[in-house]
Amino acid sequence: MAITWRAVVLAALGVIFVAVLPAAGTVVAWALVVVLLCVLDVLLAASPRSIGLSRTVPPSVRLTETVSSVLTVTNLDRRRWRGVVRDAWQPSAGARQDRFPVDLRAGEARRLTTVLVPVRRGDRLADRVTLRAVGPLGLAGRQLSIDVPARLRVLPEFASRRHLPSRLARLRELDGRSAVQVRGPGTEFDSLREYVIGDDVRSIDWRASARRSDVVVRTWRPERDRRVLIVIDTSRTSAARVLDAPRLDASIEAALLLAALASRAGDRVELVAYDRAVRARVAGTTGPRLMPAIAEALAQVEPVLVEADWPGLVTLVRDRLSQRALVVLLSALEPASVEQGLLTVVGQLTRLHQVLLASVRDPELDALRRDHTDANAVFDAAAADRTELERQAVAGRLRDLGVEVVDALPDDLAPQVADAYLALKAAGRL
Repeated sequence: MAITWRAVVLAALGVIFVAVLPAAGTVVAWALVVVLLCVLDVLLAASPRSIGLSRTVPPSVRLTETVSSVLTVTNLDRRRWRGVVRDAWQPSAGARQDRFPVDLRAGEARRLTTVLVPVRRGDRLADRVTLRAVGPLGLAGRQLSIDVPARLRVLPEFASRRHLPSRLARLRELDGRSAVQVRGPGTEFDSLREYVIGDDVRSIDWRASARRSDVVVRTWRPERDRRVLIVIDTSRTSAARVLDAPRLDASIEAALLLAALASRAGDRVELVAYDRAVRARVAGTTGPRLMPAIAEALAQVEPVLVEADWPGLVTLVRDRLSQRALVVLLSALEPASVEQGLLTVVGQLTRLHQVLLASVRDPELDALRRDHTDANAVFDAAAADRTELERQAVAGRLRDLGVEVVDALPDDLAPQVADAYLALKAAGRL
């Protein structure tokens, strides 16, 4: 049995009678009246079991986007059904309103729409539907909770896609579809043209020049059909919060933008989420199916509180790549973890592949370095400066081993990784 606010008000009205007849019997008598009326109301209320329920939910939605869950409520009884229906979801599903007053005649059905604005990636599950049938007096009713399973998969937001058009324009320039031509060693041959002042003499084709009795140079275009392996580190360092989100979320944004750009460039993209085991993998998918596959795979990836197995990652890369490729490591540039892990094995990768390490930079560290308002702030600034020097030293050691390093703020990481990819492609280093 469930009571309503009317039953509470009715019980409170008993104070008047107690004031007129101040006796214990008055209290007991009024309490009995309230209880009897509530019991009568429950007996007259329709049964919650006479309601048919079905829920319709879209299979997926991007993070922060709005989606609707439609709950169809059908009165299967011959009596009128009045009450309240609660369509409950996990808090992270972001349900705006989940309680609905319902008044159904016999055989009538109604659709109840719950607006969801998810705040976390992954599978958001529907909770039970609670039916509260209220009697004609509105004092009490019957209540029942029924499982109506539903799942909404929340995909990554991909807010960095706003940077894609500008990077695609630069890619078209590199690819020779605009007036800009790229010349230099290490890229695919495109065509011959006459030499003009300012051209690199290394681009001169001497054999063709001898045949034509004129100096001609080779023009080049960025190499296509290259392998790009994106590795997202899901170990404990990815759980650290930068501003209001885990470091992993910024890595996912960078992976999505890079995958979209590289696939448009004609490269074969593969993605792996790894710590000590493979948490997600997308391989062998190309064309328009690539981005949905990556978003689906990354939807449920969460940080794991273990140390990354870097030797295991090297083995994984060797198994997956048989020729030179671009290996993008989306990890943390933390001095302790890099020195004890990545630095010990990165040479095995750079001997065979072009390696790019992308790390999220914490803006709070820069704020601490600039703050000198009092003695405590000065000590904090000194600690932040030391941390920054250690990060720079580790980044320098990685560069000495042939690793390209990108260290950027969360909102800047994705476009800077895309820029680094374009720079490597233009230089013919993929």
